[in-house]
Amino acid sequence: MEKVFEAYMSPGSVTEILYFFVAAYTKELKVHEGGGLEAEQENIEVLELPFTQAMDMIRTGEIRDGKTIMLLQYAALHHLCG
Repeated sequence: MEKVFEAYMSPGSVTEILYFFVAAYTKELKVHEGGGLEAEQENIEVLELPFTQAMDMIRTGEIRDGKTIMLLQYAALHHLCG
């Protein structure tokens, strides 16, 4: 895993810094379909898409989350996905 950058989501109004990481993985490393701690009412869904489809979803507005968009654009700029 590699830390690639950090960013404020709303500088001037929020002091929270987000840390962004990338890592390679294979299907053999996947141990569950999702995750999260039930005691903390977490329900983490893992959604795997072809990279080109995810980039198209930014264009169509289906992906609107800034963190996701930033990491997908990072991957595109650094040729991490096909």
